[in-house]
Formats: sequence, structure tokens, C-alpha cells
Amino acid sequence: MDNDVENVLVVDDEPDALELVKLVLESGGFKTILATSGMEALSQIDKTKPDAVLLDIMMPDMDGWDVFRKIKEKNSGIPIAILTAKAQNIDRLLGLHVLKADDYITKPFGKNELIGKVRKLVKI
Repeated sequence: MDNDVENVLVVDDEPDALELVKLVLESGGFKTILATSGMEALSQIDKTKPDAVLLDIMMPDMDGWDVFRKIKEKNSGIPIAILTAKAQNIDRLLGLHVLKADDYITKPFGKNELIGKVRKLVKI
């Protein structure tokens, strides 16, 4: 872990969404690590030890809820924000109150909103 830059793992199966989040976070001073699947995300967590995770829910190999649970089983201290197009209240309740995600961000998001929420996740 670099003491000057916070590392954020971004997990999304949509390449355009990954690139957009990467550009936004890097403009806010974060280093991004990208994963396009749940399995890749779990592998990256072990390799890179990120300071925070932004996790999409709808992915083909393993849905985000399962990825969330697996991350928390092994790395309970890593803050995770759900970053998804699923804006229904039931999804928000599941993410925030059942799974205890640290935040729930719906797409589309504003640049300043995303940077602010990630800063809050890593407490800077």
C-alpha cells in the first residue's frame, strides 16, 4: 500500500463503466485497480490489498452480492461501496442494511459525488 495514494479496486463487467470510474477517481488523486469479474476481483484483493472497493452487482460469473460476502469473509476491514444501476429500494436496503455495505452509489453518478463518497470510504 502506498502511503500517499489510496488504492481503490473497481469491479464492473462493463469496460466503459470501468474506464469512466477510473478517470473520475484518478482525477481525484486515487490509484485504481480494475477487475471485470467477481473472480478477478477476489484475486486482485489478495494481490493488491486495496484501501476500498467499488463493486457492481450485476456481473456474469458471480453476482456482486456473492463477491461482497466473499470479500467480507476474508477481509472484513476493507470498506465496500456498491456501485450499480440497481436503484430500487429493495436493492439499496439489501446492500446497506442486510449486507452492511459502507455506501450505495447508483449510476449515473456525478464526478464530485463519486470522489466525495470514495474519500469518505477511505476516510480522507
